[in-house]
Amino acid sequence: MNCFLLTGPVGEPVALAAARNWLRVDANDDDGAIAALIVAARVAVEAATRRALLTQTWRIQCNRWTTDRAGDGSLASLAVAPAPGPVALRLPVAPVQSLAGLRIYDASGGVQIVPQDIWRLAGAPEDARIVFAAPPPQPGRPDAGIEIDVVTGYGAAEDVPAPLRQAILTLVAHWYEQRGKTDPAARSMPPAIAGMLAPFARRRLP
Repeated sequence: MNCFLLTGPVGEPVALAAARNWLRVDANDDDGAIAALIVAARVAVEAATRRALLTQTWRIQCNRWTTDRAGDGSLASLAVAPAPGPVALRLPVAPVQSLAGLRIYDASGGVQIVPQDIWRLAGAPEDARIVFAAPPPQPGRPDAGIEIDVVTGYGAAEDVPAPLRQAILTLVAHWYEQRGKTDPAARSMPPAIAGMLAPFARRRLP
C-alpha cells in the first residue's frame, strides 16, 4: 500500500503571530525561520501521531481488495487474492472526512469508477474503512490497481485539538532555542513533547 499527498493543507494549525508570542519574539527579523519551524513541527506531529491535522487529500494505492476475516476491517495481505467473505479496507489515514474517488485499473491501464451504490464508509473518522455490500470489481493490473482518494484532517486550524497545537508551539520553541546546534539531540523531538502526543498516536495497520 502506498500513500501520496495530492493536495496539502491551506495554512498551518499555528499562526506566525501566535508562535512569535509564545517565543516572546517582538521583532520580525526571524519570521521566515519561525514560519519554517511551524511547518516542520506540524509535519513532525503528523508523523508521530499518524494523523492529518488540517484538511488535505491523499491518494492510496493498493494491489487488491482484502477480506475482512476478523470482522473489523483489519488488513489481510494485499498481495494475494482474498478468501471468501465480506470485503473491507481500513484506511491508513485519519481522521477521514470523505472519499473523493474510488477506482480500479484494468490490464491495459483503463480506469473504472467503482459504483458508489456498492460501498460505504464505516467506523469513526479515527479508524474509517470502506465496506462493500457487493463484491467490488477486481483490478486488472497486478500493482497499484486500486486508487482511493481520501479527504482527511480535522478541518481548519481552530478544529485541531488544542494539545496538538500546543505540541507544535512547544516543538517550535525547542528548535528555535537550539538553532545553530548540529547534535542530534537538538534536532530531535524531546520526550516531553512525545508524551504530549502519545494519547493521539494511532497504531499501525496489521
